Amino acid sequence: MSSQWNNHGFPFLPGYTFRDITQSAFHRSQTLSYKNGYALPLRPSVGIGQEPLLSEQLTQQHINELSFERPDIAYATNDQPQYEDFIPAHVALDKKILRFHAYFLEEILYSPEEEYRVRPVMIYYYLEDDTMCIIEPTVENSGIPQGKRLKRQRFPNNERGEHYQWKDLNLGMDLEVYGVKYHITQCDPFTKEFMESEGIVLNEPEPMPEDPYSRRNKPNLELSHTTTSTFDKLYQFLHMDRK
Repeated sequence: MSSQWNNHGFPFLPGYTFRDITQSAFHRSQTLSYKNGYALPLRPSVGIGQEPLLSEQLTQQHINELSFERPDIAYATNDQPQYEDFIPAHVALDKKILRFHAYFLEEILYSPEEEYRVRPVMIYYYLEDDTMCIIEPTVENSGIPQGKRLKRQRFPNNERGEHYQWKDLNLGMDLEVYGVKYHITQCDPFTKEFMESEGIVLNEPEPMPEDPYSRRNKPNLELSHTTTSTFDKLYQFLHMDRK
Protein backbone atom coordinates (compact mmCIF):
# COMPACT_ATOMS: atom_id res chain seq x y z
CA MET A 1 0.00 0.00 0.00
CA SER A 2 1.50 3.31 -1.05
CA SER A 3 1.74 6.05 1.55
CA GLN A 4 0.86 9.67 0.98
CA TRP A 5 3.39 12.43 1.58
CA ASN A 6 2.93 16.09 2.33
CA ASN A 7 4.70 19.07 0.79
CA HIS A 8 7.51 18.91 3.34
CA GLY A 9 8.37 15.30 2.62
CA PHE A 10 6.74 13.80 5.72
CA PRO A 11 4.18 10.97 5.43
CA PHE A 12 0.58 11.33 6.60
CA LEU A 13 -0.31 9.17 9.58
CA PRO A 14 -3.76 7.54 9.47
CA GLY A 15 -6.23 9.13 11.89
CA TYR A 16 -4.20 12.29 12.41
CA THR A 17 -4.52 15.77 10.90
CA PHE A 18 -1.31 17.11 9.51
CA ARG A 19 0.16 20.28 10.98
CA ASP A 20 3.02 22.28 9.70
CA ILE A 21 5.94 20.95 11.76
CA THR A 22 8.12 23.82 10.59
CA GLN A 23 5.99 26.17 12.62
CA SER A 24 7.87 27.40 15.65
CA ALA A 25 5.35 29.72 17.38
CA PHE A 26 2.45 28.04 19.12
CA HIS A 27 1.46 30.64 21.70
CA ARG A 28 -1.93 32.34 21.78
CA SER A 29 -2.21 36.09 21.36
CA GLN A 30 -2.93 38.13 24.46
CA THR A 31 -6.62 39.10 24.69
CA LEU A 32 -6.56 41.05 27.94
CA SER A 33 -4.93 44.36 28.80
CA TYR A 34 -5.18 46.88 31.63
CA LYS A 35 -5.80 50.58 31.36
CA ASN A 36 -5.96 52.83 34.43
CA GLY A 37 -6.27 49.71 36.57
CA TYR A 38 -9.25 48.25 34.65
CA ALA A 39 -9.17 45.03 32.65
CA LEU A 40 -10.06 45.58 29.01
CA PRO A 41 -10.75 42.59 26.71
CA LEU A 42 -9.07 42.74 23.32
CA ARG A 43 -10.38 41.14 20.18
CA PRO A 44 -7.71 38.79 18.82
CA SER A 45 -6.62 39.40 15.26
CA VAL A 46 -4.54 36.23 14.87
CA GLY A 47 -4.90 32.73 16.25
CA ILE A 48 -2.41 30.19 17.62
CA GLY A 49 0.93 30.42 15.88
CA GLN A 50 0.09 33.84 14.49
CA GLU A 51 -2.27 32.30 11.95
CA PRO A 52 -4.85 34.80 10.58
CA LEU A 53 -8.39 34.23 11.80
CA LEU A 54 -11.26 33.71 9.40
CA SER A 55 -13.26 36.44 11.13
CA GLU A 56 -10.57 38.95 10.20
CA GLN A 57 -10.92 38.00 6.55
CA LEU A 58 -14.58 39.02 6.46
CA THR A 59 -15.39 42.46 5.24
CA GLN A 60 -17.57 44.85 7.20
CA GLN A 61 -20.35 44.38 4.66
CA HIS A 62 -20.42 40.61 5.27
CA ILE A 63 -20.46 41.17 9.03
CA ASN A 64 -23.46 43.50 8.73
CA GLU A 65 -25.32 41.00 6.54
CA LEU A 66 -24.74 38.18 9.02
CA SER A 67 -25.87 40.30 11.97
CA PHE A 68 -29.20 41.21 10.33
CA GLU A 69 -29.91 37.85 8.69
CA ARG A 70 -32.77 35.84 10.25
CA PRO A 71 -32.74 32.04 10.25
CA ASP A 72 -35.57 30.24 8.44
CA ILE A 73 -36.75 28.34 11.53
CA ALA A 74 -40.37 28.22 12.65
CA TYR A 75 -40.94 28.02 16.38
CA ALA A 76 -44.20 26.98 17.99
CA THR A 77 -45.98 29.58 20.06
CA ASN A 78 -47.00 29.07 23.67
CA ASP A 79 -50.69 29.24 22.71
CA GLN A 80 -50.44 25.97 20.78
CA PRO A 81 -49.23 23.10 23.01
CA GLN A 82 -47.11 20.41 21.45
CA TYR A 83 -48.93 17.56 23.21
CA GLU A 84 -52.30 16.64 24.64
CA ASP A 85 -52.92 16.06 28.32
CA PHE A 86 -52.64 12.35 29.13
CA ILE A 87 -55.25 10.97 31.51
CA PRO A 88 -54.78 7.38 32.73
CA ALA A 89 -57.64 4.95 32.21
CA HIS A 90 -58.12 4.34 35.94
CA VAL A 91 -58.67 8.09 36.38
CA ALA A 92 -60.84 8.74 33.32
CA LEU A 93 -63.09 5.71 33.99
CA ASP A 94 -63.16 5.95 37.78
CA LYS A 95 -66.65 5.39 39.28
CA LYS A 96 -68.19 4.83 35.84
CA ILE A 97 -70.36 1.73 35.99
CA LEU A 98 -72.62 0.09 33.41
CA ARG A 99 -75.82 -1.36 34.88
CA PHE A 100 -77.97 -4.00 33.22
CA HIS A 101 -81.28 -5.57 34.27
CA ALA A 102 -81.39 -9.34 33.83
CA TYR A 103 -82.96 -12.52 35.20
CA PHE A 104 -82.27 -16.21 35.42
CA LEU A 105 -84.59 -19.21 35.67
CA GLU A 106 -84.35 -21.41 38.75
CA GLU A 107 -85.58 -24.94 38.16
CA ILE A 108 -87.86 -26.29 40.89
CA LEU A 109 -87.60 -30.03 41.51
CA TYR A 110 -90.15 -32.33 43.13
CA SER A 111 -92.97 -29.77 43.14
CA PRO A 112 -96.33 -30.47 41.50
CA GLU A 113 -97.30 -26.77 41.57
CA GLU A 114 -94.36 -25.10 39.76
CA GLU A 115 -91.53 -25.96 37.38
CA TYR A 116 -89.33 -22.85 37.58
CA ARG A 117 -89.07 -19.41 39.13
CA VAL A 118 -87.99 -16.11 37.56
CA ARG A 119 -85.38 -14.39 39.72
CA PRO A 120 -84.38 -10.85 38.64
CA VAL A 121 -80.80 -9.63 39.12
CA MET A 122 -78.67 -6.53 38.48
CA ILE A 123 -75.40 -6.82 36.54
CA TYR A 124 -72.78 -4.15 37.27
CA TYR A 125 -69.79 -3.62 34.93
CA TYR A 126 -66.89 -1.48 36.24
CA LEU A 127 -65.13 0.26 33.35
CA GLU A 128 -61.95 1.07 35.24
CA ASP A 129 -60.77 -2.55 35.48
CA ASP A 130 -63.33 -4.60 33.44
CA THR A 131 -64.70 -6.37 36.52
CA MET A 132 -68.33 -7.37 37.06
CA CYS A 133 -70.63 -8.39 39.88
CA ILE A 134 -74.19 -9.75 40.01
CA ILE A 135 -76.61 -8.76 42.78
CA GLU A 136 -80.14 -10.05 43.34
CA PRO A 137 -82.52 -7.54 44.98
CA THR A 138 -83.65 -8.77 48.37
CA VAL A 139 -87.34 -9.41 48.99
CA GLU A 140 -88.52 -9.43 52.59
CA ASN A 141 -89.80 -12.77 53.90
CA SER A 142 -89.12 -14.51 50.58
CA GLY A 143 -87.41 -17.49 52.19
CA ILE A 144 -84.77 -17.50 49.41
CA PRO A 145 -81.09 -16.58 49.89
CA GLN A 146 -80.70 -13.28 48.02
CA GLY A 147 -78.26 -10.39 47.76
CA LYS A 148 -74.80 -10.65 46.19
CA ARG A 149 -74.68 -13.73 43.96
CA LEU A 150 -71.22 -13.16 42.43
CA LYS A 151 -68.65 -10.82 43.96
CA ARG A 152 -66.72 -8.30 41.89
CA GLN A 153 -64.32 -10.10 39.57
CA ARG A 154 -63.55 -10.75 35.91
CA PHE A 155 -66.02 -13.23 34.48
CA PRO A 156 -64.55 -15.91 32.16
CA ASN A 157 -65.90 -15.80 28.62
CA ASN A 158 -64.52 -19.01 27.14
CA GLU A 159 -62.12 -21.86 27.79
CA ARG A 160 -59.18 -19.95 26.28
CA GLY A 161 -58.92 -17.74 29.37
CA GLU A 162 -60.56 -14.65 27.87
CA HIS A 163 -62.88 -12.49 29.97
CA TYR A 164 -66.06 -10.58 29.23
CA GLN A 165 -65.61 -7.02 27.98
CA TRP A 166 -68.20 -4.25 27.76
CA LYS A 167 -68.22 -4.79 23.97
CA ASP A 168 -69.60 -8.31 24.53
CA LEU A 169 -72.72 -7.12 26.38
CA ASN A 170 -76.02 -6.21 24.74
CA LEU A 171 -79.74 -6.33 25.39
CA GLY A 172 -81.57 -9.57 24.65
CA MET A 173 -78.45 -11.75 25.05
CA ASP A 174 -77.60 -14.54 27.48
CA LEU A 175 -74.64 -13.97 29.78
CA GLU A 176 -73.45 -17.42 30.87
CA VAL A 177 -71.33 -17.33 34.02
CA TYR A 178 -70.33 -20.46 35.94
CA GLY A 179 -73.11 -22.56 34.41
CA VAL A 180 -75.93 -20.04 34.96
CA LYS A 181 -77.50 -18.10 32.07
CA TYR A 182 -78.49 -14.52 32.86
CA HIS A 183 -80.76 -13.02 30.20
CA ILE A 184 -80.21 -9.26 29.86
CA THR A 185 -83.40 -7.28 29.31
CA GLN A 186 -82.73 -3.56 29.91
CA CYS A 187 -80.09 -1.01 30.95
CA ASP A 188 -80.00 2.42 32.55
CA PRO A 189 -79.67 5.72 30.55
CA PHE A 190 -75.94 6.13 31.26
CA THR A 191 -75.20 2.64 29.95
CA LYS A 192 -77.22 3.28 26.81
CA GLU A 193 -75.46 6.60 26.17
CA PHE A 194 -72.01 5.10 26.72
CA MET A 195 -72.59 2.09 24.48
CA GLU A 196 -73.99 4.20 21.64
CA SER A 197 -71.09 6.67 21.92
CA GLU A 198 -68.69 3.76 21.40
CA GLY A 199 -70.53 2.59 18.27
CA ILE A 200 -72.44 -0.31 19.87
CA VAL A 201 -75.99 -0.71 18.50
CA LEU A 202 -78.21 -1.84 21.37
CA ASN A 203 -81.11 -4.18 20.80
CA GLU A 204 -84.65 -3.33 21.80
CA PRO A 205 -85.32 -3.66 25.55
CA GLU A 206 -87.40 -6.59 26.70
CA PRO A 207 -89.97 -6.71 29.52
CA MET A 208 -89.18 -8.68 32.64
CA PRO A 209 -91.24 -11.91 32.61
CA GLU A 210 -93.63 -12.48 35.48
CA ASP A 211 -92.85 -15.19 37.98
CA PRO A 212 -95.51 -17.96 37.81
CA TYR A 213 -95.29 -18.61 41.54
CA SER A 214 -95.79 -14.94 42.45
CA ARG A 215 -98.65 -14.62 39.99
CA ARG A 216 -100.45 -17.63 41.41
CA ASN A 217 -100.03 -16.52 45.03
CA LYS A 218 -100.85 -12.89 44.46
CA PRO A 219 -103.57 -11.82 46.92
CA ASN A 220 -106.95 -10.74 45.59
CA LEU A 221 -107.15 -7.01 46.12
CA GLU A 222 -110.64 -6.44 44.74
CA LEU A 223 -112.35 -3.49 46.41
CA SER A 224 -115.34 -4.31 48.64
CA HIS A 225 -117.76 -1.91 50.34
CA THR A 226 -120.17 -2.69 53.19
CA THR A 227 -123.17 -0.45 53.70
CA THR A 228 -123.57 0.58 57.30
CA SER A 229 -126.86 -0.17 59.04
CA THR A 230 -129.20 2.70 59.87
CA PHE A 231 -130.47 0.89 62.95
CA ASP A 232 -129.12 2.62 66.04
CA LYS A 233 -129.51 0.86 69.36
CA LEU A 234 -128.84 4.02 71.37
CA TYR A 235 -131.51 5.92 69.46
CA GLN A 236 -133.96 3.11 70.15
CA PHE A 237 -133.12 3.10 73.84
CA LEU A 238 -133.65 6.84 74.28
CA HIS A 239 -136.90 7.09 72.35
CA MET A 240 -138.50 3.81 73.42
CA ASP A 241 -137.73 4.17 77.11
CA ARG A 242 -140.67 3.35 79.39
CA LYS A 243 -142.85 2.33 76.53
